[in-house]
Amino acid sequence: MMKRTITLAAVAGAALLVAQLPASASSSTAELRLRGGLTLRIPDSWWVSGTADQLRVVTGACARPKGGYFQPKCKSFWVMGPKALKSGGEGFRRYDPTQGPYYPASDVAPCATNPKYGQVIGKAIAVGYRNIGVAHKAHYRVWPGRCVTYSGGEQKSTFKQREWYLPQSKILIIDQWATPGLATILKNATWDN
Repeated sequence: MMKRTITLAAVAGAALLVAQLPASASSSTAELRLRGGLTLRIPDSWWVSGTADQLRVVTGACARPKGGYFQPKCKSFWVMGPKALKSGGEGFRRYDPTQGPYYPASDVAPCATNPKYGQVIGKAIAVGYRNIGVAHKAHYRVWPGRCVTYSGGEQKSTFKQREWYLPQSKILIIDQWATPGLATILKNATWDN
């Protein structure tokens, strides 16, 4: 049985993608190799778009998978690297999970589920640490989000932005879609070193 492997390695700022197809697609997984020796085993139905520093892992329906961070209607999560973190705080400040969520904007960005509405993110409702593989603890935050009308701010829906931040590796994982199984995938990640 041939196994599927997706390897993504950041080499001098470029991404390298290698794939092999499985014999059995029902329970197939793929390896997603990230910076710092981090490897995630993800369903092979998910696919990867972007650069080594701003990587989108598409997990379902997606209108524009190659769109930027605030591109709505794309079930996915993001893996951000050092360059993205330099301007990932609100107002394009350096990202700092103690100061606020990843939000590289100074205005109201479109809601992930419906671009007719803007997103407003509140104060963290969960703060702590989560394991990313063995012996690597990530700063973990859950930020409540609301999708509101641009005129009047009437709330239309809600979401939660989950973030796992590894400061030494300079890796931030962001999920606005409550991606099924993502927390377990991260907990079961492996590291080269």
